[in-house]
Amino acid sequence: MIQTSQLSYSYPGHEELVFPDITCEANEHALILGPSGVGKTTLLHLLAGILSPTKGSIRIGNTPMHVLRGKHLDKFRGKHIGLIFQKAHFIKSLSPLENLLLTQNLAGNPTDLNHAMHLLERLSITGRANHKTYFMSAGEQQRLAIARALINKPDVILADEPSSALDDENCKSMINLLQQVANENNANLIVVTHDSRIKNLIDKKIFLT
Repeated sequence: MIQTSQLSYSYPGHEELVFPDITCEANEHALILGPSGVGKTTLLHLLAGILSPTKGSIRIGNTPMHVLRGKHLDKFRGKHIGLIFQKAHFIKSLSPLENLLLTQNLAGNPTDLNHAMHLLERLSITGRANHKTYFMSAGEQQRLAIARALINKPDVILADEPSSALDDENCKSMINLLQQVANENNANLIVVTHDSRIKNLIDKKIFLT
C-alpha cells in the first residue's frame, strides 16, 4: 500500500513541485502521466526514497518513508522497493547473473541462483547470463534492469519509462511480466510513461499538471 499526503519538492533555484495525494491499495497498479517538466520522475524518486520531500509524507505499508535516513532507508528500499530507471546502470565488471545476485546480497537476502535464472528466462535473456553487461543491446539491458528490480520480490515496483528501449513485442511482454510479478507478490506497480502502448494496459492513472 502507498499513501502520500501534501507532498512537494523543491530543486534549488526552481519553482516548488506540488503533487496530488496518492492512495494505492495493496496490489493496485497505476500510471503516472503528464507533460515533460511536471515532476513525474521526481515523484517516482520521492516514492523510492532517493529524494526526501520538502514537505509532506510518504507511507509504504506501515512505514513512514519520509522519516527514514541513511542505512535504515537503504535497508528498507533494498528489501521492499524495486526501481527501474530510465537508463540502466550496472557494475560493468560483473555479468548479468552476478549483478542480480549482488542485488540480493546487498538487500540482506540469501542469494538464490534459481530465482535469478528464472527471471532472466522470463525476460528472454538467459543467453546473456554470464556475459558482460556492456555486450548487451539497449533492449537487453532494459530487460536486465527489470530483472534486477524484481529479484528481491519487492512490495512496490517503480518503473520510469521502462519501455523506452523495447520494440512492440517486448514492450507488451515487459508490462505483462511486471503485472504478473506484482500480482504474485501482492505488490504495487507504479509506472511513469509517455508510451501510448502502455496507457491502455493499466487502469488507474495519476495525472500531473
